[in-house]
Amino acid sequence: MASEQKFYGWKLVGVLWTLYLLNMGFPLYGGAVINSFMLKEIPMDRTTYGLGFSLLNLFVGTSAILVGMAITKWGVRRTFVIGSGLLAVGTLWMAQVATQPWQYLVGFGFLVGCGLGFGTIVALSTTVTRWFVTFRGRAMALAMTASGFAGFIGAPAMNQLIAANGGNWRLAWLVVTGIVVISAMIAWFFVKERPQDIGQVPDGQAAAVTVAATPVTNALVTKYIWEPADVYKSITYWLTVLAAAASQWPFFFFTAHWIMHLKGKGISSADAAFAMGMFTMGGIFGRLISGWLMDRMAARYVFMLGICCYFIGSYLAVQAAPGMLMAAYVAAVFYGAGFGWSFVAQNTMLGNFFGPAAFPKINGMLQAISAVVVSGAGVVGGKLFDSFQSYTPAFQLNAAIGLAGIICLIFATMPKPPAAKCSENG
Repeated sequence: MASEQKFYGWKLVGVLWTLYLLNMGFPLYGGAVINSFMLKEIPMDRTTYGLGFSLLNLFVGTSAILVGMAITKWGVRRTFVIGSGLLAVGTLWMAQVATQPWQYLVGFGFLVGCGLGFGTIVALSTTVTRWFVTFRGRAMALAMTASGFAGFIGAPAMNQLIAANGGNWRLAWLVVTGIVVISAMIAWFFVKERPQDIGQVPDGQAAAVTVAATPVTNALVTKYIWEPADVYKSITYWLTVLAAAASQWPFFFFTAHWIMHLKGKGISSADAAFAMGMFTMGGIFGRLISGWLMDRMAARYVFMLGICCYFIGSYLAVQAAPGMLMAAYVAAVFYGAGFGWSFVAQNTMLGNFFGPAAFPKINGMLQAISAVVVSGAGVVGGKLFDSFQSYTPAFQLNAAIGLAGIICLIFATMPKPPAAKCSENG
């Protein structure tokens, strides 16, 4: 019992929760609110505005390959610090330099995007995968609920801060700079690389003994030590990549255009910011359900259920209006739940299928490829609006892409290790 009480893994989940809250919630969700005020000073069409979010998504993903290499060489702690440093540079650029559309694209799209890549998803999910096996799903879910809380707090807070300071959106970016500097300090002092480094084992000693004494093999988690080269030969991996892209496209469109969609419908800035907060709170709900299910049923089924949330969210988003605020709020909850649910499923599924050794590189590759595939979400959504003067076609496209992701997951079964294949062919 004493050994279990000293297990650092659950404390580390709290540290990761805080880092994710600070590094993702305020630069991204808060940034969406800040950028909507920026348009009054730096005018641009919706296509260019959406391009900033598309570039951010692209660089979050493409930097993930470098993130995997950084984790392997320097560890997750230093990788988190690098991410916070890049976010500080990007937010300072937005506060002090950006006066033209191209500078917005560089600051928000490139610098903030790379900072998010280094300081959030891959580093967090790698740490959880190293520290947990039996409780991996719930640990992943708990750590990832942070962005939902940050968005629920951050989006309205940024709106109030800017409104209270006469529309000074640059001040809001300076506040975000201070937040990410704090995150760097937390990462440096409290992140631990592996349980073995401090004489512990994944899940804690008591949990490990209990699992070892149980005769039933956990069929949801691989026992094989996969190499990245073998993972890349698995059809299941590539189907997971496509499903990940399908689940992320609606999210990045929504983050870029949701507030603009609501304002265009005649909904006030304050109500739109609150709806963005409901979106992130929906993400908390989705992550917790996904984490609970991931430890109990096949990963691909959990993933499919998460994507289904986008269908309901897309229908309700089209109905949103000043007299239909509840439709806007519920749509936001379902969109948030869809992303949070599927994102926890995606990361846990990858760890369950291929194990912790290969995880940093294969997850980095997944993030990079999916980012390239969905990098057009923001700009395509803006282009559709410019063409039709409505976001309805974009929401219809989101539903179609979600359906394609579900079809991929139908065939993404538990992969067989190369050794098992060789034995069967024997």
